[in-house]
Amino acid sequence: MVEAGDIITLTAGSWRLQAPLGGSSYGEVWRAASVLDGTPAAVKLVNRAQMDLAPPQQRAAWRAAFDAELAFLRALQPWDQRHIVRLLDSGTHDGQPALALELLDEDLASHLARRRARDAGPGCAQALAWTAQVNAALAKVHQYGWRYLDLKPTNLLVDADGATLKLADFGTNRALQDAAAHAYAGTAAWQAPEQFFPDAAGHYRTDARSDYFALGALLYSMVAGVPLRFCAACADAYRTHGPAGAAALRARHGGALPPTLAPDEAARFAAHAAAGGHGAALALLRTLLAPRPEGRPRHALEISRLLARAAAGIDGAAPMRSAA
Repeated sequence: MVEAGDIITLTAGSWRLQAPLGGSSYGEVWRAASVLDGTPAAVKLVNRAQMDLAPPQQRAAWRAAFDAELAFLRALQPWDQRHIVRLLDSGTHDGQPALALELLDEDLASHLARRRARDAGPGCAQALAWTAQVNAALAKVHQYGWRYLDLKPTNLLVDADGATLKLADFGTNRALQDAAAHAYAGTAAWQAPEQFFPDAAGHYRTDARSDYFALGALLYSMVAGVPLRFCAACADAYRTHGPAGAAALRARHGGALPPTLAPDEAARFAAHAAAGGHGAALALLRTLLAPRPEGRPRHALEISRLLARAAAGIDGAAPMRSAA
């Protein structure tokens, strides 16, 4: 077990732990500073106590997730990191992998909560600008041969003025070339239908377009100020029933999937979009939230074009950033 003041020595340098930032089922993240020059960082470590308690299969899965994140971040070139958190250092600690990552001010969930507490939630123009940045980050994930599968506000980091978003936490990455059905992965409140509802064998078939559904859910929540009802229902079902929640949710809808965007939600979104721009913004939202993957955009460039059309109709829209 580590504590504040401990020094973690990795390949490029040593990092003094300052305070815990959060964690997951198998990891813990600490605010830290370089012993050499004080550079701030988020140091991600394996939670050794949890790892030791887990059965061998679970330990292997957690280690594979950590290794996948490290492989992706190490492969990035400097020009790829405009909207992806930078890897500062890596190595091992206590026999387990460890990372030192770029530290930003807060995550998007906290940023939005603070703004809404001041009744200063983002307008549609800001939401579209942020969506463009997330699309650029997803484009890099897909370019390097992965699908992300866990897009949500807590995995998006924000700089001090809220102008720049960076995608973080790549432990759920799965190789795009691996088209086989897989075990459950991600967060129920931000998942595409194919990621939450399994096939007859109890497995899930996802691809890059699963990330685009989550992008649509993010856009809706930023503009409308509330979660997408489909995602909220999935989250509630998972909290109550675990993986069996998918079948329970289907049963409540006569065996069908719940609607991914209800008519009243589309109307709420349009009402919150600026006058003159809601048509293109709503068209973007509808295609991102298509129930089946084949109804969604094929790639990031298609989303960029839809974003540009939506932004062109929003008064005061921030400039879109390319997904290249």
